[in-house]
Amino acid sequence: MEVINAIGRRKASIARVYLGEGTGKISVNKREYTQYFNEGHLLFKVLQPLQVTETQSKYDIRVNVYGGGIKGQAEAVKLGIARALLKIDPEYRAILKPLGILTRDPRVVERKKPGQPKARKKFQFSKR
Repeated sequence: MEVINAIGRRKASIARVYLGEGTGKISVNKREYTQYFNEGHLLFKVLQPLQVTETQSKYDIRVNVYGGGIKGQAEAVKLGIARALLKIDPEYRAILKPLGILTRDPRVVERKKPGQPKARKKFQFSKR
């Protein structure tokens, strides 16, 4: 089997995922994924597509991720892994789609408006 690549995005994060035959080793930016995502809920997000499809020990995964924060990066990696698994076996769509794993979350930061301190916050109104 050749190496499959896919892209996952979330907020300002972009993850390039390379998935190939192996023993279940996952590296993110040339580091072990448990060192890169060192919080439990982030590790769960990264491993969710593999656990649901029961392919955790079948493939080696190499990820390059940049931009955004750690949570956005974890969710970008999750989407990238799910898309790569889908390229390997289209049957996984029936498992991943109902859980919302294949959906790219469109929410991004709202821009700051002129004449305001933040995107929606206004300066205090003074009548006099």
